[in-house]
Amino acid sequence: MIPTTGGGEDMALAAYYRLKWRVAAGSFAVAAVLALLLVPFVWYAGLALLIGTTCGIANMLAIMRGSERLVETRSALVFGLSSLPRLAAFSIVAAALAARGPWWSLGPFLAGFFIPLAAYAWSALRVFRPKP
Repeated sequence: MIPTTGGGEDMALAAYYRLKWRVAAGSFAVAAVLALLLVPFVWYAGLALLIGTTCGIANMLAIMRGSERLVETRSALVFGLSSLPRLAAFSIVAAALAARGPWWSLGPFLAGFFIPLAAYAWSALRVFRPKP
């Protein structure tokens, strides 16, 4: 799946950028369909799933941007410190959902939150795995 034209590093970087946005769009599409299926039965679970997926996509993109900056600057301290506000913000969103609605809404939120990360890990493994 890695492009066959251009330099090796450029091809891998192009594949990385394509994969990043493909996973974000695909994750949101899957979550939207699942959320719509949940609405007639437990609307709050569908809402929590959709909010969780949106936060998960934002988190995935922020992690990727932080990793890109880590490669550029080689500053692990800045990378680690930049993660703290992100973790705090998404924890507050999860707690607010559980406090405002039923306590079990944390489950769909977390499921949605990890959909993009799991999808990216699976897709990256397929795209960047050395071919035998």
